[in-house]
Amino acid sequence: MATDQAERDKNLMVVAATEGYADRHDMPTPTAFALLSKYGVTDAIRQNYNTLHTQSLDECVYFAEDMLKWKME
Repeated sequence: MATDQAERDKNLMVVAATEGYADRHDMPTPTAFALLSKYGVTDAIRQNYNTLHTQSLDECVYFAEDMLKWKME
């Protein structure tokens, strides 16, 4: 049961980061999700959930931006 809640929490963080990224970069949310998924950023958010959930949602969006930039180089 706790694992299910943890997975839901991780999913919510991915959604929040994706929506924030889409808003900042003036793109549709599905496009942002496809981009972040393609480069493994959504997986990185899940893997770093324990740290990211202690930060603001803006920090999670910054993390997504930084990870994407790094992965695309």
